[in-house]
Amino acid sequence: MYQVLIERRAEKDLKALPSNNPRPHGSQKLHDLGSDYRIRIGDYRLLYEIDDKAKTVKIFRVKHRGHVYR
Repeated sequence: MYQVLIERRAEKDLKALPSNNPRPHGSQKLHDLGSDYRIRIGDYRLLYEIDDKAKTVKIFRVKHRGHVYR
């Protein structure tokens, strides 16, 4: 298991981005789940939930595309 570390400089870069679009080009809504989306990143799928009221995006799965829906 890996630990994810974000350097302070990178954290500032993320905060300085002019627009945070939780639905970028290529993202798709999962039909059977209300506020859940997926996006392809190479051979991997990132599954996430958008809460527009709280303005949050919660990532709940990052897996190889052949294993993500199991």
